[in-house]
Amino acid sequence: MKHRPSLNRRALLAATGLALPALRVSAQTLPWRPERPVTIIVPWAAGGSTDQMARVTAAELEEAFGQRFVIVNQPGASGSIGTRNAMQAAPDGYTWAAGAAVDVGCYRVLGLLDTALADWSLFLTVANINTIAVNPRAGFADFGALLAALQARRDVAVGTAGVSSAGRNMMEAVRAAAPAVNYRHATYDGGNPAVLAAVAGEVPAVSALLVEMAEMIRGRRLVPLAVQAESPVTLQGFGEIPSIRRWLPNVPTPLNYFGIWAPKTVPAPVLQAMGMVWESRIKNSQRLKDYADQRAALFTPLHGQAAFDAAWVMVRQTAWLYHDAGLGRVSPDTVGIQRL
Repeated sequence: MKHRPSLNRRALLAATGLALPALRVSAQTLPWRPERPVTIIVPWAAGGSTDQMARVTAAELEEAFGQRFVIVNQPGASGSIGTRNAMQAAPDGYTWAAGAAVDVGCYRVLGLLDTALADWSLFLTVANINTIAVNPRAGFADFGALLAALQARRDVAVGTAGVSSAGRNMMEAVRAAAPAVNYRHATYDGGNPAVLAAVAGEVPAVSALLVEMAEMIRGRRLVPLAVQAESPVTLQGFGEIPSIRRWLPNVPTPLNYFGIWAPKTVPAPVLQAMGMVWESRIKNSQRLKDYADQRAALFTPLHGQAAFDAAWVMVRQTAWLYHDAGLGRVSPDTVGIQRL
């Protein structure tokens, strides 16, 4: 079964306006135009999913606004350091953050950063899929074999991009769905370093985003065992990767939305201009469509309330996953995050 748009995905694409004629907006008609380069802080190492997405998005924004959008990598503390720097920058529209919306929504629960999803104006581009892969020499034929090892040995090292990363979230979902699962968590400063560690044999397994390991899978340097998706996913140049639900039917599979965002304290004309660019250019971006297709991601150009509503689903699921696993420092319900 190939990874085709479901009815829900078709509805999402229609809701985002992809089926409508493109709006024509020039830089001269925008309510705000940057007079100097704009910074997009990527709070993870270069080469990972956020870095990849942000660079493709920046190219579109440069053409739309007629100004440079500069990517600055500031990894550390599961993305909270770079995000904090974006929070503390002058609220003038010249500093944005990038990443997974679920991270911004869960930093307060983890005690990493005093912020909430509602504090940010979200501009989303793609939804990524969590994947578990192994080094070809690790000896795991499929996810069932890895799962058995996680239950029996309890010392299998799994690399991830950090405490609040998508890969860690996937491993905690596995632990919540299967009895006696444990693993040795090996953290890195981003998805790309974690993937490279598995390729080198530093760790036998890696749990990260499919976009971060796509090239290594195509090159047969990693073996993908399962995706955290409702159905199998087909990766161009490789083939089908089975759904984790073949082994664990109760594992949740929310969409993991990525994009850029700025604090809601930035001037309204900045956010209005970005919204106009999202409608006129980003929703029709062939670059972003190709990026998503090549890496088995979903093209989801959302902004405003639609972006918040979409991201909020995974924030609620993940915040309580942290709480139930004893990883959170703050109970989600005390910061306005109710259990699904």
